[in-house]
Amino acid sequence: MKKSEINSTEIARLAGVSRSTVSRVINNYSNVPAETRDKVLKVIQQYNYFPNVSAQVLAGKRTRTIGLFLIEQGNVSSDILTNMLIVSVIEHASEYGYYVLTHIIRDAKDTEVIKNVKEIFFQRRIDGGIFIGAANREPFIEELIDEGFVIGIVDQELSDHPVPNRIISKFNNDSGMKQAVAYLSGLGHTKIGVINGDMNRLSGQTKYEGFKIAMRMCGLQVNPNWVLDGDFHEVSGFNAIQKLLSNEFDLPTAIIAANDSVAFGAIRALKEHKLRVPEDISIIGFDDHALSEKHHPALTTIRVDFGDMLKRITSYLITKIEQKTSDVKEITIDCSLVVRDSCMRI
Repeated sequence: MKKSEINSTEIARLAGVSRSTVSRVINNYSNVPAETRDKVLKVIQQYNYFPNVSAQVLAGKRTRTIGLFLIEQGNVSSDILTNMLIVSVIEHASEYGYYVLTHIIRDAKDTEVIKNVKEIFFQRRIDGGIFIGAANREPFIEELIDEGFVIGIVDQELSDHPVPNRIISKFNNDSGMKQAVAYLSGLGHTKIGVINGDMNRLSGQTKYEGFKIAMRMCGLQVNPNWVLDGDFHEVSGFNAIQKLLSNEFDLPTAIIAANDSVAFGAIRALKEHKLRVPEDISIIGFDDHALSEKHHPALTTIRVDFGDMLKRITSYLITKIEQKTSDVKEITIDCSLVVRDSCMRI
Protein backbone atom coordinates (compact mmCIF):
# COMPACT_ATOMS: atom_id res chain seq x y z
CA MET A 1 0.00 0.00 0.00
CA LYS A 2 1.30 3.45 -0.93
CA LYS A 3 1.55 6.03 1.81
CA SER A 4 -0.92 8.20 -0.08
CA GLU A 5 -3.57 5.45 0.16
CA ILE A 6 -3.33 4.74 3.90
CA ASN A 7 -6.26 5.44 6.23
CA SER A 8 -6.83 5.67 9.95
CA THR A 9 -7.84 1.99 10.21
CA GLU A 10 -4.50 0.95 8.72
CA ILE A 11 -2.66 3.37 11.02
CA ALA A 12 -4.41 1.76 14.00
CA ARG A 13 -3.41 -1.73 12.84
CA LEU A 14 0.23 -0.76 12.31
CA ALA A 15 0.41 0.96 15.69
CA GLY A 16 -1.39 -1.88 17.47
CA VAL A 17 -4.15 0.35 18.83
CA SER A 18 -7.83 0.99 18.17
CA ARG A 19 -9.09 3.36 15.47
CA SER A 20 -10.62 5.55 18.19
CA THR A 21 -7.18 5.88 19.80
CA VAL A 22 -5.76 7.09 16.50
CA SER A 23 -8.60 9.65 16.33
CA ARG A 24 -7.85 10.84 19.87
CA VAL A 25 -4.16 11.26 19.06
CA ILE A 26 -4.92 13.22 15.88
CA ASN A 27 -7.33 15.48 17.77
CA ASN A 28 -4.83 15.91 20.62
CA TYR A 29 -7.03 14.49 23.37
CA SER A 30 -5.31 14.43 26.75
CA ASN A 31 -6.52 10.96 27.79
CA VAL A 32 -3.92 9.09 25.72
CA PRO A 33 -0.84 7.67 27.49
CA ALA A 34 2.41 9.30 26.32
CA GLU A 35 3.89 5.99 25.18
CA THR A 36 0.79 5.20 23.09
CA ARG A 37 0.71 8.71 21.64
CA ASP A 38 4.36 8.46 20.60
CA LYS A 39 3.79 5.07 18.98
CA VAL A 40 0.85 6.35 16.93
CA LEU A 41 2.63 9.56 15.93
CA LYS A 42 5.65 7.57 14.79
CA VAL A 43 3.47 5.51 12.41
CA ILE A 44 1.64 8.65 11.22
CA GLN A 45 4.96 10.35 10.43
CA GLN A 46 6.39 7.25 8.77
CA TYR A 47 3.40 6.97 6.43
CA ASN A 48 2.79 10.69 5.85
CA TYR A 49 -0.75 10.22 7.06
CA PHE A 50 -3.07 13.19 7.27
CA PRO A 51 -6.81 12.91 7.92
CA ASN A 52 -8.81 13.71 4.81
CA VAL A 53 -10.58 17.04 4.82
CA SER A 54 -14.04 16.13 3.59
CA ALA A 55 -16.52 13.34 3.19
CA GLN A 56 -16.34 13.91 -0.56
CA VAL A 57 -12.66 13.09 -0.61
CA LEU A 58 -13.22 10.14 1.72
CA ALA A 59 -15.69 8.84 -0.84
CA GLY A 60 -12.96 8.92 -3.49
CA LYS A 61 -14.32 11.85 -5.49
CA ARG A 62 -12.07 14.43 -7.10
CA THR A 63 -11.84 17.94 -5.68
CA ARG A 64 -11.62 19.45 -9.20
CA THR A 65 -8.74 21.54 -7.86
CA ILE A 66 -5.09 21.52 -8.90
CA GLY A 67 -2.20 23.06 -7.02
CA LEU A 68 0.19 25.62 -8.50
CA PHE A 69 3.43 25.88 -6.51
CA LEU A 70 6.00 28.59 -7.21
CA ILE A 71 9.47 28.03 -5.77
CA GLU A 72 10.64 31.62 -5.59
CA GLN A 73 12.59 33.68 -3.04
CA GLY A 74 11.95 37.03 -4.73
CA ASN A 75 8.96 39.33 -5.06
CA VAL A 76 6.42 37.45 -7.15
CA SER A 77 3.81 40.22 -7.32
CA SER A 78 6.10 42.62 -9.19
CA ASP A 79 7.32 40.10 -11.78
CA ILE A 80 5.23 40.34 -14.95
CA LEU A 81 6.39 37.00 -16.39
CA THR A 82 5.56 35.06 -13.20
CA ASN A 83 2.15 36.69 -13.05
CA MET A 84 1.50 35.68 -16.64
CA LEU A 85 2.38 32.08 -15.79
CA ILE A 86 -0.01 32.06 -12.83
CA VAL A 87 -2.87 33.57 -14.82
CA SER A 88 -2.26 31.18 -17.71
CA VAL A 89 -2.64 28.12 -15.45
CA ILE A 90 -5.78 29.54 -13.82
CA GLU A 91 -7.29 30.44 -17.19
CA HIS A 92 -6.73 27.03 -18.76
CA ALA A 93 -7.76 25.10 -15.63
CA SER A 94 -11.00 27.08 -15.57
CA GLU A 95 -11.78 25.90 -19.08
CA TYR A 96 -11.89 22.37 -17.66
CA GLY A 97 -13.99 23.43 -14.67
CA TYR A 98 -11.06 23.19 -12.26
CA TYR A 99 -9.99 25.55 -9.48
CA VAL A 100 -6.35 26.41 -8.79
CA LEU A 101 -4.85 26.53 -5.30
CA THR A 102 -1.68 28.63 -5.45
CA HIS A 103 1.21 28.63 -3.00
CA ILE A 104 4.67 30.24 -2.94
CA ILE A 105 7.54 28.14 -1.58
CA ARG A 106 10.27 30.50 -0.42
CA ASP A 107 12.75 27.78 0.54
CA ALA A 108 12.52 24.23 -0.78
CA LYS A 109 14.88 23.10 2.01
CA ASP A 110 12.62 24.36 4.81
CA THR A 111 11.28 21.11 6.27
CA GLU A 112 8.20 22.72 7.86
CA VAL A 113 7.23 24.43 4.61
CA ILE A 114 7.67 21.23 2.62
CA LYS A 115 5.69 19.27 5.23
CA ASN A 116 2.78 21.69 4.72
CA VAL A 117 2.99 21.34 0.94
CA LYS A 118 3.00 17.54 1.17
CA GLU A 119 0.04 17.75 3.54
CA ILE A 120 -2.00 19.48 0.82
CA PHE A 121 -1.47 16.42 -1.39
CA PHE A 122 -1.93 13.74 1.26
CA GLN A 123 -5.11 15.38 2.57
CA ARG A 124 -6.43 15.17 -1.01
CA ARG A 125 -7.21 18.87 -1.04
CA ILE A 126 -5.99 18.86 -4.65
CA ASP A 127 -6.06 16.27 -7.43
CA GLY A 128 -2.58 17.08 -8.77
CA GLY A 129 -0.04 19.88 -8.90
CA ILE A 130 2.19 22.00 -11.13
CA PHE A 131 5.59 23.20 -9.90
CA ILE A 132 7.40 26.22 -11.35
CA GLY A 133 10.95 27.18 -10.32
CA ALA A 134 12.02 23.77 -9.02
CA ALA A 135 15.57 22.47 -9.19
CA ASN A 136 16.15 19.82 -11.84
CA ARG A 137 15.81 17.17 -9.13
CA GLU A 138 13.79 18.22 -6.09
CA PRO A 139 13.59 15.41 -3.48
CA PHE A 140 10.15 16.23 -2.07
CA ILE A 141 8.65 16.40 -5.59
CA GLU A 142 10.21 13.03 -6.38
CA GLU A 143 8.57 11.65 -3.22
CA LEU A 144 5.16 12.95 -4.30
CA ILE A 145 5.61 11.35 -7.73
CA ASP A 146 6.64 8.04 -6.12
CA GLU A 147 3.43 8.18 -4.08
CA GLY A 148 1.43 8.26 -7.32
CA PHE A 149 0.30 11.90 -7.37
CA VAL A 150 -0.03 13.51 -10.80
CA ILE A 151 2.67 16.20 -11.01
CA GLY A 152 3.58 18.66 -13.77
CA ILE A 153 6.99 20.33 -13.58
CA VAL A 154 8.06 23.33 -15.63
CA ASP A 155 11.72 23.35 -16.69
CA GLN A 156 12.73 19.76 -16.06
CA GLU A 157 13.87 16.78 -18.10
CA LEU A 158 12.65 13.20 -18.00
CA SER A 159 14.30 10.97 -15.42
CA ASP A 160 15.99 7.68 -16.31
CA HIS A 161 12.80 5.92 -15.24
CA PRO A 162 9.88 7.97 -16.65
CA VAL A 163 6.47 7.37 -15.11
CA PRO A 164 3.05 8.39 -16.45
CA ASN A 165 2.14 10.58 -13.47
CA ARG A 166 5.13 12.91 -14.12
CA ILE A 167 4.55 15.55 -16.83
CA ILE A 168 7.55 17.67 -17.66
CA SER A 169 8.07 20.70 -19.88
CA LYS A 170 11.32 22.24 -21.02
CA PHE A 171 12.64 24.78 -23.50
CA ASN A 172 14.83 24.11 -26.52
CA ASN A 173 17.61 26.17 -24.99
CA ASP A 174 20.26 24.58 -27.19
CA SER A 175 18.51 25.91 -30.30
CA GLY A 176 17.96 29.31 -28.67
CA MET A 177 21.62 29.74 -27.80
CA LYS A 178 22.71 28.63 -31.27
CA GLN A 179 20.46 31.31 -32.78
CA ALA A 180 21.78 33.99 -30.41
CA VAL A 181 25.47 33.20 -30.97
CA ALA A 182 25.04 32.80 -34.73
CA TYR A 183 23.27 36.17 -34.93
CA LEU A 184 26.03 37.94 -33.01
CA SER A 185 28.71 36.18 -35.04
CA GLY A 186 26.98 37.31 -38.22
CA LEU A 187 27.22 40.90 -36.93
CA GLY A 188 30.98 40.48 -36.60
CA HIS A 189 31.19 39.77 -32.87
CA THR A 190 33.89 37.33 -31.77
CA LYS A 191 34.21 38.47 -28.13
CA ILE A 192 30.94 37.18 -26.67
CA GLY A 193 30.16 36.79 -22.97
CA VAL A 194 27.27 35.19 -21.09
CA ILE A 195 25.42 35.86 -17.83
CA ASN A 196 24.24 32.49 -16.58
CA GLY A 197 20.97 31.61 -14.89
CA ASP A 198 20.43 29.51 -11.78
CA MET A 199 22.64 26.47 -12.37
CA ASN A 200 20.49 24.30 -10.09
CA ARG A 201 17.69 24.56 -12.62
CA LEU A 202 17.58 22.82 -15.98
CA SER A 203 17.38 26.08 -17.94
CA GLY A 204 20.49 27.41 -16.23
CA GLN A 205 22.44 24.30 -17.15
CA THR A 206 21.18 23.84 -20.70
CA LYS A 207 21.52 27.49 -21.68
CA TYR A 208 25.18 27.53 -20.67
CA GLU A 209 25.85 24.17 -22.33
CA GLY A 210 24.09 25.44 -25.44
CA PHE A 211 26.19 28.61 -25.36
CA LYS A 212 29.44 26.63 -25.28
CA ILE A 213 28.32 24.36 -28.13
CA ALA A 214 27.19 27.34 -30.22
CA MET A 215 30.50 29.12 -29.69
CA ARG A 216 32.40 26.06 -30.90
CA MET A 217 30.13 25.75 -33.93
CA CYS A 218 30.94 29.34 -34.85
CA GLY A 219 34.67 28.77 -34.30
CA LEU A 220 34.78 31.10 -31.29
CA GLN A 221 36.56 30.72 -27.97
CA VAL A 222 34.75 30.95 -24.63
CA ASN A 223 36.65 33.42 -22.44
CA PRO A 224 36.16 32.38 -18.77
CA ASN A 225 36.47 36.05 -17.73
CA TRP A 226 33.24 36.71 -19.61
CA VAL A 227 31.28 33.79 -18.12
CA LEU A 228 29.36 35.59 -15.38
CA ASP A 229 27.37 34.12 -12.51
CA GLY A 230 23.70 35.00 -12.18
CA ASP A 231 20.26 33.56 -11.58
CA PHE A 232 17.06 34.57 -13.34
CA HIS A 233 16.47 37.90 -11.58
CA GLU A 234 17.24 41.44 -12.74
CA VAL A 235 19.54 42.18 -9.82
CA SER A 236 21.84 39.31 -10.81
CA GLY A 237 22.35 40.88 -14.25
CA PHE A 238 23.16 44.21 -12.61
CA ASN A 239 25.62 42.59 -10.17
CA ALA A 240 27.27 40.52 -12.90
CA ILE A 241 28.10 43.63 -14.94
CA GLN A 242 29.29 45.48 -11.83
CA LYS A 243 31.69 42.62 -11.13
CA LEU A 244 32.82 42.47 -14.77
CA LEU A 245 33.58 46.19 -14.86
CA SER A 246 35.42 46.12 -11.52
CA ASN A 247 38.13 43.92 -13.05
CA GLU A 248 40.79 45.00 -15.50
CA PHE A 249 39.91 42.43 -18.14
CA ASP A 250 39.13 43.36 -21.70
CA LEU A 251 35.40 43.69 -22.19
CA PRO A 252 33.35 41.54 -24.56
CA THR A 253 31.61 43.29 -27.44
CA ALA A 254 28.39 41.35 -26.82
CA ILE A 255 26.70 39.53 -23.93
CA ILE A 256 23.91 36.96 -23.91
CA ALA A 257 21.77 37.01 -20.75
CA ALA A 258 20.01 33.99 -19.21
CA ASN A 259 16.68 35.78 -19.57
CA ASP A 260 15.29 39.24 -20.31
CA SER A 261 15.11 40.26 -16.65
CA VAL A 262 18.85 39.57 -16.34
CA ALA A 263 19.41 41.57 -19.54
CA PHE A 264 17.48 44.53 -18.08
CA GLY A 265 19.74 44.51 -15.03
CA ALA A 266 22.85 44.26 -17.19
CA ILE A 267 21.78 47.23 -19.34
CA ARG A 268 21.04 49.31 -16.23
CA ALA A 269 24.54 48.61 -14.86
CA LEU A 270 26.18 49.46 -18.18
CA LYS A 271 24.29 52.76 -18.34
CA GLU A 272 25.42 53.65 -14.81
CA HIS A 273 29.00 53.20 -16.04
CA LYS A 274 28.33 55.41 -19.09
CA LEU A 275 28.51 52.47 -21.49
CA ARG A 276 25.99 52.48 -24.33
CA VAL A 277 23.89 49.60 -25.59
CA PRO A 278 24.41 48.62 -28.37
CA GLU A 279 27.16 51.09 -29.36
CA ASP A 280 29.64 49.85 -26.74
CA ILE A 281 28.23 46.42 -25.88
CA SER A 282 25.43 44.48 -27.59
CA ILE A 283 22.98 42.59 -25.37
CA ILE A 284 20.67 39.66 -26.17
CA GLY A 285 18.04 38.39 -23.73
CA PHE A 286 16.07 35.15 -23.57
CA ASP A 287 12.28 34.57 -23.17
CA ASP A 288 10.82 37.72 -24.85
CA HIS A 289 9.49 39.32 -21.67
CA ALA A 290 6.35 41.47 -21.96
CA LEU A 291 8.47 44.60 -21.41
CA SER A 292 11.28 43.71 -23.82
CA GLU A 293 9.77 45.49 -26.82
CA LYS A 294 9.16 48.62 -24.71
CA HIS A 295 12.59 48.66 -23.10
CA HIS A 296 15.18 51.26 -24.13
CA PRO A 297 16.81 50.06 -26.24
CA ALA A 298 14.18 47.55 -27.37
CA LEU A 299 15.68 44.19 -26.48
CA THR A 300 16.80 41.64 -29.03
CA THR A 301 15.89 38.29 -27.49
CA ILE A 302 15.02 34.64 -27.95
CA ARG A 303 11.24 34.19 -27.84
CA VAL A 304 9.66 31.33 -25.88
CA ASP A 305 5.91 30.76 -25.95
CA PHE A 306 5.19 30.39 -22.23
CA GLY A 307 1.45 30.65 -22.80
CA ASP A 308 1.43 27.59 -25.04
CA MET A 309 3.62 25.68 -22.60
CA LEU A 310 1.35 26.39 -19.60
CA LYS A 311 -1.76 25.59 -21.62
CA ARG A 312 -0.35 22.22 -22.61
CA ILE A 313 0.97 21.21 -19.20
CA THR A 314 -2.33 22.19 -17.53
CA SER A 315 -4.33 20.28 -20.13
CA TYR A 316 -2.16 17.17 -19.84
CA LEU A 317 -2.29 17.30 -16.03
CA ILE A 318 -6.09 17.40 -15.91
CA THR A 319 -6.39 14.69 -18.58
CA LYS A 320 -4.09 12.47 -16.51
CA ILE A 321 -6.16 13.13 -13.39
CA GLU A 322 -9.44 12.29 -15.10
CA GLN A 323 -8.44 9.48 -17.43
CA LYS A 324 -5.37 8.00 -15.67
CA THR A 325 -3.62 7.60 -19.03
CA SER A 326 -0.44 5.53 -19.07
CA ASP A 327 1.55 7.52 -21.64
CA VAL A 328 4.60 9.59 -20.64
CA LYS A 329 4.28 13.30 -21.44
CA GLU A 330 7.25 15.50 -22.27
CA ILE A 331 6.67 18.99 -23.65
CA THR A 332 9.51 20.76 -25.48
CA ILE A 333 8.99 24.40 -26.44
CA ASP A 334 10.90 25.78 -29.42
CA CYS A 335 12.59 29.18 -29.50
CA SER A 336 12.95 31.88 -32.14
CA LEU A 337 15.15 34.95 -32.50
CA VAL A 338 13.46 38.36 -32.23
CA VAL A 339 15.67 41.15 -33.62
CA ARG A 340 15.21 44.60 -32.08
CA ASP A 341 17.63 47.39 -31.18
CA SER A 342 20.05 46.11 -28.50
CA CYS A 343 22.64 44.63 -30.89
CA MET A 344 24.68 46.21 -33.68
CA ARG A 345 27.20 45.22 -36.31
CA ILE A 346 30.89 45.90 -35.57
